[in-house]
Amino acid sequence: MQVYGYYDVVVVGGGASGTAAAISAAREGAKTILIETLGGIGGMLNMVGPPGWAFDHLYNDAGEQIIGGFTMELYNDLKAMDCAMDLPKPENRCLNSPAFVDIDWGGLLLFEKCREAGVQLMLHTLAVDVLKEGDTVQGVIVENTSGRMAVMGKVVIEATGEGDIAARAGVPYSQIDRTKEELDPPSITFHMDGVDWAKTTAYFKAHPDQIIPPHFKNNDKYRFINEKRYKALEECESILDLVRDGVIDELEYDDLTHQALANGDLHPYGDLGHFFTYRQGGVIQPVFQHTAQAVDCDTTDITEYSNGEMETRRQVVIAIPAIQKYLPGYEHAYLTRMTVGMRTREGRHMVGDYQMQVSDIDAARKFDDVIAKCAMSANEGGPFHSASTPGTAMNLNPNIVKHRPPEGGSYDIPYRALVPKGIEGMLLTGKLVSVTEDFKRDLLPDNIIWGQAAGIAAAICVRRGITPRELESDVTELQEILRKNGAILDGVK
Repeated sequence: MQVYGYYDVVVVGGGASGTAAAISAAREGAKTILIETLGGIGGMLNMVGPPGWAFDHLYNDAGEQIIGGFTMELYNDLKAMDCAMDLPKPENRCLNSPAFVDIDWGGLLLFEKCREAGVQLMLHTLAVDVLKEGDTVQGVIVENTSGRMAVMGKVVIEATGEGDIAARAGVPYSQIDRTKEELDPPSITFHMDGVDWAKTTAYFKAHPDQIIPPHFKNNDKYRFINEKRYKALEECESILDLVRDGVIDELEYDDLTHQALANGDLHPYGDLGHFFTYRQGGVIQPVFQHTAQAVDCDTTDITEYSNGEMETRRQVVIAIPAIQKYLPGYEHAYLTRMTVGMRTREGRHMVGDYQMQVSDIDAARKFDDVIAKCAMSANEGGPFHSASTPGTAMNLNPNIVKHRPPEGGSYDIPYRALVPKGIEGMLLTGKLVSVTEDFKRDLLPDNIIWGQAAGIAAAICVRRGITPRELESDVTELQEILRKNGAILDGVK
């Protein structure tokens, strides 16, 4: 078999986390190649997922910033280009306060950063297998228009999202037992424009209860946030003022969704709610990411994955006329953009040398080998989202047990959660960081900083001539480089 090349670091998967890993490794002097199946890079930032919304989660619910590093580098560069909204006002900062960005400029910026760092790109390429000697991964087998070939690397970073390469390497994993609970559904995301926001504002002022998402209502944990939303709505001139100030990151239209559903104008697999995105120059657009969802879709099964792509687009065709008919101000709105594929939320849960548990959240656990902070909650007994509850995309099952960091704080992600159990020469990042099935993993800012940590760790391993597992004994250099590059590893709840 032809060998395409020999590299220090091979990153498989050019999503947000994989791209961050590749850039970070190259900046540390590692000869790096990034392999991606699409013709673009960025993943949840610009290709799939909820583009533009995804810079939520920069803060914990105590109002402390917990994510910096490469995530904030991207934000600051986009802000300097007038391609990002201002950060939320300090008094409004919490887990769900947004910092929307222009996703298409975000994707272009990642290409430029790859070029500047010296990352070699191999696009339109599918990684199909691994090359191993014993338990050590030495490279990957890829296929593209040039044929089948090998790409050799001293460290392989698995960033495919679905864990395809890690599974082929023999990394242990588990998956949700869907005979016992619903799968968190994949979804297609689409944007619209041409909204008369004055009409939208008038609707919410006349129906202030609709400014609170159904999953926030009657919940003491959100009482303060809900009161702030009511007050801000009463005082604002435009609903977009609440977006710009960081008071809201979404609108749900709960009553209108159920009207459309009752009248047979909407499919039963999502709702009419939306997030937002920012466009260069200050335009804010709605982003629908829970409106078209594939129920009970296992994206590690290619037949189900393919059928899900077809089904979600069928739902978009149904949903847009319903949006134009029922949402105030959307009478003349039009489709402007749709992601190239579904955002996947479930899949394989890879097992690392440490696997995060819900007890780590309950204790706001801190680790000596911390490489990132996270404040996202976890669910036991069901998914975060639902495609089987008509009229809502959020899972409102009262039997689900939710775990949140105490005192609005955060918990650490340890380096050991990036090292796959039983396999040498590989690191995990993005949605594949080692956590149990209870965790939500598809968070863009978190995925980016996990990728940054994986890339730097890989470069250190190459420089020292050690394996990722051997680095576990002393991560001081990794942490020092992360802090130097703006990562937040301590000093917060």
